[in-house]
Amino acid sequence: MNSQKVGILGGGQLGRMMVEAASRLNLSVTILDAPADAPAKQIESTQNHIQGAFNDAAKITELASQVDVLTVEIEHVNADVLAQIEQEGRVRVCPSAFTVKTIQDKYNQKKYLESHGIPVAEYREIKDADAVKQVAKEFGYPLMLKSKTMAYDGKGNYVVKSEADVEKAVAALSKTPLYAEKWAPFVKELAVMVVRRANGEIRSYPVVETIHKNSICHLVIAPAQIDGSVAVKAQKIAENAIKSFPGAGIFGVEMFVMADGEILLNEIAPRPHNSGHYTIEACETSQYENHMRAILDLPLGSTAMKVPASIMVNILGENSDMEACYKPCQAALLADGATIHLYGKKESRAGRKMGHITLVGESMMQVQKNLKPILDEIEPGVERPLTLRPLVGMIMGSDSDLPVMKVGAQILKDFGIPFELSIVSAHRTPLRMVEYAKSAAQRGLMAIIAGAGGAAHLPGMVAAMTPLPVIGVPVKGSSLDGVDSLYSIVQMPRGIPVATVAVNNSTNAALLAIRILGASIPGIQKQMAAYMEKMEGEVLTKVDKLDHVGWENY
Repeated sequence: MNSQKVGILGGGQLGRMMVEAASRLNLSVTILDAPADAPAKQIESTQNHIQGAFNDAAKITELASQVDVLTVEIEHVNADVLAQIEQEGRVRVCPSAFTVKTIQDKYNQKKYLESHGIPVAEYREIKDADAVKQVAKEFGYPLMLKSKTMAYDGKGNYVVKSEADVEKAVAALSKTPLYAEKWAPFVKELAVMVVRRANGEIRSYPVVETIHKNSICHLVIAPAQIDGSVAVKAQKIAENAIKSFPGAGIFGVEMFVMADGEILLNEIAPRPHNSGHYTIEACETSQYENHMRAILDLPLGSTAMKVPASIMVNILGENSDMEACYKPCQAALLADGATIHLYGKKESRAGRKMGHITLVGESMMQVQKNLKPILDEIEPGVERPLTLRPLVGMIMGSDSDLPVMKVGAQILKDFGIPFELSIVSAHRTPLRMVEYAKSAAQRGLMAIIAGAGGAAHLPGMVAAMTPLPVIGVPVKGSSLDGVDSLYSIVQMPRGIPVATVAVNNSTNAALLAIRILGASIPGIQKQMAAYMEKMEGEVLTKVDKLDHVGWENY
């Protein structure tokens, strides 16, 4: 397919998964890493690989002499040597030496991003402990003290909670130059994989949520269970950040979401990333294949998810016990939709990434359920509640409608359907109604239940502004027993369909919303079938009792 030879600096698990993708494209790959049995070398037996440190200038030059394109699976390489190779012009370096060098130094990375209009937390260069104390007067405590270079998986970061921590923090990170960062009280951590082709084309993968344990990525939830408008903003920021850098390849962009919805870019990895492992099973083209396509200037593959939901969990070493480390994999063998990836590492130690498991499914509810036995092996007795993005919106014109709407809300809860419930008045808060209706689909809702009494304009007005199915619940009023509301909802003009149920019958509204979801989520449809069987059983039980005791004694 392509005769160009690819050289990879680094032969860890990211290189291993690059090789897997390259092999399906029949690409020739040569790896530079010190261990002769590095994870990537284990599965690439068709090449004579180079044994040596991936930041060794002579070894990098040797690798460059054998390939057409150089890429990295770790950013802690010798960027100056890459720049020299780039200048010679025979070998392409992807991403560019400038990009690698800029991203290597997190302080310079921040400065570069800020200069290109990318939102980042406030930061200051630090020379010594006195400088930290001075910055604390501006930032306040807590603040983050960070190493400029050689920092990853939480290493090189220190949370300075008070002035008493300053000396300890500076001493702990004394081996590298430092900078301070204003504390970012985020509510979620997000990540986006962005791929840039050699011709400049940019594509981004869905926004994912990352959950860390001991500063190491523990779970990746795809798509992120967040407001869709926040996801659009995050994707745009990630794409703009990568557009600002020269060079081709895949990039991992990590971000913080603040309580007010503001997004701050935390840092960038100029390579495949842990938060993109899920793409192998869950997306139409994995991050690893698209990385290869990008650096070889081949057409990029689709970055869309091919399943509705996915969660990736890292297999991390706790100590030297390999058998204990792999116990989650035994649970994964019994989990529907689970795929196990082991990296071929010979020793386990605390925090070492030994493998990962990706689960896919028809809904995030299903994936979370299938994940639980695996998490029980990793964290016995620890409940880690995972959020779900609402699929159904329940709105009402007034809190006086709540007693009616609560009945339907309870049914949604019993079915395990994530939903939101709020007051949206067509008459008293018309602008809020417009905003709610127009944003509902983008935010991730799949159906809306709108309860209203009196004139009952809410269901119809919302239906006029959203492509989602809307179910009206006529609420009984004080004068016309809800018939006025029922007529108002029913009498919608052609082209603006609104379903309706009987007066005060939020039960049927909830059940109809569940059936709408069940049309695209088979598991929910099965739940509905079971519910109907249960209803039938209850009626038949009553029939049997009536037959046995008679109507007079019933």
